Amino acid sequence: MKITVEDKQQLKNASAKFLKLTSGHRIFAFYGSMGAGKTTIIKSICRKLGAIDTVTSPTFTLVNEYKTATQQSIYHIDLYRITKPEEIFDFGIEEYFASGSFCFIEWPELAEVLLPEETVRVKITVGENEVRTIEIG
Repeated sequence: MKITVEDKQQLKNASAKFLKLTSGHRIFAFYGSMGAGKTTIIKSICRKLGAIDTVTSPTFTLVNEYKTATQQSIYHIDLYRITKPEEIFDFGIEEYFASGSFCFIEWPELAEVLLPEETVRVKITVGENEVRTIEIG
């Protein structure tokens, strides 16, 4: 499944389509190069889910929790600064996965063996004219 995003004005519709295509899933691993738009797309998805908190990159905090108007939690996890898999256990990643809440993970490569089987893998690539392709697999 693929979604093409030609500009930021299309993000809202792309996020709605993403959630429709992945309905029933709660854990997502986002792959893509630096600047591919992982955080931007996750921000848009969180807004579509009703996040009332400001959605920002958790690069330095590793995990940001956003609340929805109904006080549901959404977890945004960024593993960019992780240098070895053991560090992932230190902040209790399993608890986030077991929470039943939406979990969006950037830079999941080091955590690949820890990701639950039901994790949806999302690859973002940048093409000509900065067009983003979101591949859901």
